[in-house]
Amino acid sequence: MVKGQAEAWRLDEIAHAGPEHLDAGYVAGYDLKAGTDPGPDVALLRDMGLTRDSVLVDIGCGTGRLALAAAPLCRRVVAVDVSAEMLDAVRAGAAALDAPSRPQCVNAGFLTYEHSGEPADFVYSRNALHHLPDFWKAVALRRVAALLVPGGVLRLRDLVFSFAPTEVEDRISAWLDSAADQPVDGWTRQELETHLREEYSTFTWLLEPMLERSGFDILEASYSDSGVYAAYTCARV
Repeated sequence: MVKGQAEAWRLDEIAHAGPEHLDAGYVAGYDLKAGTDPGPDVALLRDMGLTRDSVLVDIGCGTGRLALAAAPLCRRVVAVDVSAEMLDAVRAGAAALDAPSRPQCVNAGFLTYEHSGEPADFVYSRNALHHLPDFWKAVALRRVAALLVPGGVLRLRDLVFSFAPTEVEDRISAWLDSAADQPVDGWTRQELETHLREEYSTFTWLLEPMLERSGFDILEASYSDSGVYAAYTCARV
């Protein structure tokens, strides 16, 4: 067998990350476009038991909004992303933190991150899992479960469709019609169309059994009015 041949079947996460996420110019404007407020998720994690003794891993951390907000509240935060450019943004944000605890940056993805040290008490991921096809989502979620202590919490947010296949045309048309006119104001119609064609959002009725079969109890699930976004709080069995 040729050296490395056994691993040739594995997915290349960087190739599926979206080239824009590897572009420093795009990353520089990402927070303005995304408009993400980590506050509610930080509050939820604290309600779920996040303390100064906790270890949190943020997979697909992007520019690190959640990791940076949680770092002063935890013993250890690991910010994981396949994009080196995104991690540069995390490091820049960490340098400005007035706190002794700063995120540890790791250039990896769901399928390649190797955790070291004490198991994680919490794993967080926002709008990253949809870059993986369903087969690899299941592999990724099983790896996430393995990171966590028994009873550890996964907080997962993503583009997940909570409508029936018979509603696809109407729901997707409404979502596209709600797109921003300019990139600086949010996700444009062109960007949403690219997501639908080239990325791997799935239905709730596929993802939820996948979470359960990967070793999680779903404690709470919420769906956007558009039927396009979902959020889950799960506990490792």
